[in-house]
Amino acid sequence: MSYVAIKGGGTAISGAEAVLEFLRCREGDEGESVSVNAIEHQLRFLQSRVISEGGVYHPKLASLAIKQSLGDTLEAAFALRAYRSTKPRLLESPTHSGGELRLIRRISASFKDIIGGQMLGPSTDYSLRMMRMELLNESPEQFKQVAKDWLQSMPESDLPDTFPKVLDALRAEGLLPDVTSERDGVPFDITREPLVFPVPRSAALSTMARAETGSMLGIAYSNMRGYGDIHPTVAELRVGYLPVMLPHPITGELTEVGEILMTECEIVAMFEASEEGHKPTFKLGYGACFGHNEVKAISMAILDRSLQVGMEHGPSNPSEDPEFVLLHIDGVDSMGFCSHYKMPHYVTFQSDMDRLRSTRKGPTKMSTSNVGASK
Repeated sequence: MSYVAIKGGGTAISGAEAVLEFLRCREGDEGESVSVNAIEHQLRFLQSRVISEGGVYHPKLASLAIKQSLGDTLEAAFALRAYRSTKPRLLESPTHSGGELRLIRRISASFKDIIGGQMLGPSTDYSLRMMRMELLNESPEQFKQVAKDWLQSMPESDLPDTFPKVLDALRAEGLLPDVTSERDGVPFDITREPLVFPVPRSAALSTMARAETGSMLGIAYSNMRGYGDIHPTVAELRVGYLPVMLPHPITGELTEVGEILMTECEIVAMFEASEEGHKPTFKLGYGACFGHNEVKAISMAILDRSLQVGMEHGPSNPSEDPEFVLLHIDGVDSMGFCSHYKMPHYVTFQSDMDRLRSTRKGPTKMSTSNVGASK
């Protein structure tokens, strides 16, 4: 048995694409196309999610991917990642530090007062979750006036771009492991090397950095609810612009070529009994991703800590199992496997039906003559 050929398949596919394009372009109240610029600036959290899951920092192309996918974040990330695969790798940057972030937001749940102070920045954490009905009929004049009023009301400030890391104070007191003891050496490149377990921590962090936000949140949530024992405290959550340094093509001197918006989260977990001769320290979990993505960064930090526990002592729950976590959090992989069930499965289903029909008929009884003949 083979797949049944569908006549006019190409025409039908073209028609399906045309219907989707019609739905995108049909006139609403205004009959205007949503500009890429509007997506980039007014849907910043959506754009940040696609940039992070697509694994490419290109705000304009991420906005384009959102537009062409009609807001489907998985499809948009898929398109952005496919674009990335067509581009050559020209240079590699040196290791950057979150301490270099030019901050727009910085909070700590571990301490009331931190050096430089808490910086609330742009966030919905402190607002009521109520529908703003006035936005339904927001005029262009009202829209532009919001930014003008805010700029006029802002006092002049001489705040520095960066602040000391909260964890530096804990390390100075010896309450955290030394930085050098946590490094794997050369970072694992997940875009060129397959995951073969056990994997180094850098491979896990890279995989989680471009993982699907909801998938990571779900597994991290299982740990938070009791299927794990991390009980984290956010030492510091940072959102800001990280200067990207690359070697100058002639002099070789490191030169700033641009900046990327990033979110970084560092959590501390309860200390464990240490080896003989070593004083106990807090355990650290780390998360970092493109864009303004606080829930993802916190979830990543929690899973980083839980995976370290699983690698050291063996997993006691799914969130501590590297193979379970890392193979089930990639949105593009998950969507692809799920969507493939929409493809033709005629052969396998026909086989299932034939077996079900045969089973429903019951076992075949041999006649007496046939039994004698067999002897």
